[in-house]
Amino acid sequence: MQKVPFITLEQAQQIIADVPTPFHLYDEKGIRENARRLYKAFSWNKGFKEYFAVKATPNPYILKILQEEGCGVDCSSYTELMLSEACDFKGHEIMFSSNVTPVEDMQKAYELGAYINLDDYTHVEFLERVAGIPETVCCRYNPGGVFSLGNGIMDNPGEAKYGMSEVQMESAFKKLMAKGAKRFGIHAFLASNTTYNEYYPTLAGILFELAVRLNKATGAKIAFINLSGGVGVDYAPYQPASDIMAIGEGVRKKFEEILVPAGLGDVALFTELGRFMLAPYGHLVATVLHEKHIQKDYVGLDACAANLMRPAMYGSYHHITVLGKEDEPCDRIYDVTGGLCENNDKFAIDRPLPKIEVGDVLVLHDTGAHGFSMGYNYNGKLRSAEVLLKEDGTHELIRRAETADDYFATFDCTPFWPRLHGGQ
Repeated sequence: MQKVPFITLEQAQQIIADVPTPFHLYDEKGIRENARRLYKAFSWNKGFKEYFAVKATPNPYILKILQEEGCGVDCSSYTELMLSEACDFKGHEIMFSSNVTPVEDMQKAYELGAYINLDDYTHVEFLERVAGIPETVCCRYNPGGVFSLGNGIMDNPGEAKYGMSEVQMESAFKKLMAKGAKRFGIHAFLASNTTYNEYYPTLAGILFELAVRLNKATGAKIAFINLSGGVGVDYAPYQPASDIMAIGEGVRKKFEEILVPAGLGDVALFTELGRFMLAPYGHLVATVLHEKHIQKDYVGLDACAANLMRPAMYGSYHHITVLGKEDEPCDRIYDVTGGLCENNDKFAIDRPLPKIEVGDVLVLHDTGAHGFSMGYNYNGKLRSAEVLLKEDGTHELIRRAETADDYFATFDCTPFWPRLHGGQ
């Protein structure tokens, strides 16, 4: 089975004439259509809002597209808050979900009027001390144990550093109410990148029942429940894809079954999707620099793990298309590598592909989230450009590639700076 890229070889060559490979390319049309599907799936909930996880793709052009489609932003750091502010996200269009939070980060979130999602019971006092208690505040839940779906274990919240126990949630709500909070949110993240349509409805059921218990125990007004992220994508062509319409319907049934009878039918639902929103609508476009034939057949790209860390870090699968050879038989077996001095710098191992030659242009699929954003400078590698494929078929450079000056910029405090700039 094959995945179909959203560009042809001819389109790629037109972009490469302006922006040399490697670069991350994003499909505006696909991003917009996907955001509209999500909102349609949850249209039954009057207060529904998606808070895009900025960490997945921190580019202002992408954030503005999502803003135009009704999305807010989920931030976890000072710089993500700055980026969101620069894109004109305001107040409750921003969700701040952080942990081990520095003072200045919390103060910035409070200053912006963001929804603040407290990760720990001790953060109630911390928030009051460094900023203040807003009228609406959120707390993050960790149920402990393992999270299973059917007969399969999805994840292990008991080993996760995030969130509060239910006892702590109840105490936090009471303490926050005593300090002036009037409305509350509940948040939890129990599994990552699952394509099981049952995940969100199961999570929703857990959080809806928690909301009922907390409401009864504290009298707190539950304003929203944030299902966070975790809805995944089909990285491999043989994987099932998440059906967002089925997911939305499954959550609706849990809402009607649990919250409505408890008198909580006005609760708004939020999501914090990153991967689902962007991953399928991004390609890492790279050119073959070398081929090598020893014990195995290798092809080496001008991209490396510094441009896409996931295969080296997690052993993750990313589908590869050789542009212009989509219809040729995949009758060769290659390791597809980058040029880092690390043997795990491989985008694919023993991957069936068409015959590849130096100069071929390859697309690595599903890099729109956690692609560029996880880049780094090991081996002195420079981060790539980012390009937007616009709805009308034209392209726009939305982040230039790094230069050596960027790499050396933080040495401007040293006597080496003039020499690094080519001086004496």
